[in-house]
Amino acid sequence: MDKKLIIRLDDACERRDLKKWEQMENLLDKYGVKALVGVIPHCEDEEMSGYPFDQDFWVKVDSWQKKGWQIAMHGYNHVYGTKSGGLNPVNKRSEFAGETLDVQKEKIKSGVKIMRSHGIEPKVFFAPSHTFDKNTLVALKEESDIRTISDTVAFTAYLKDGFTFVPQQKGTVKDLPFKVVTYCYHPNMMEEKDFIELEEFLKTHKFAAFGDIAATKKRSFKDVILSKAYFAKRIFKR
Repeated sequence: MDKKLIIRLDDACERRDLKKWEQMENLLDKYGVKALVGVIPHCEDEEMSGYPFDQDFWVKVDSWQKKGWQIAMHGYNHVYGTKSGGLNPVNKRSEFAGETLDVQKEKIKSGVKIMRSHGIEPKVFFAPSHTFDKNTLVALKEESDIRTISDTVAFTAYLKDGFTFVPQQKGTVKDLPFKVVTYCYHPNMMEEKDFIELEEFLKTHKFAAFGDIAATKKRSFKDVILSKAYFAKRIFKR
């Protein structure tokens, strides 16, 4: 099986743990890994307020893009307004799922405007806490050129509702029997042991650039069953 592995980095914004982000960037550069990076266009999440403000943040984003990293829009302000899980109920909280279409359209429109003002044209979206709904997809279609979502439970990427959905299954590296695997890291919250574990995995595994992932088929029955089993297991654990 031609397996493709992806590293995704969440919560890139003006306020972040600069030391840990630099450590992650240096590590990925060492092994030639081109990450998918989620940028929060207008972060208002109070949990980020304790980090130093990086006045050169958008210069950094541009440098990521120039070396082949894929820049995604990670929501708008990263503030949760509902307790809805939406179409991908990994969590029971959301910036998007459960909000009206008009609210979601304004978030997408404003986020895209900010990113474009800094020379970044987002082509990929993933929501805070992985949660979005059908209105999110409508808002993306009407207010952006984004047609790729990094968030779903599946064996491989698939086409649905006019979008390419690329699965995201784990928060840490681990061998999984899937054709496409995305490992989602939050550098702000990583500890030294996490960097060590990741490097050991990078030594023995080849990673693909997010732009190399393509979907040619609709969601399979196996993907549907996997998704239902995954979320049933999460509900049981709760």
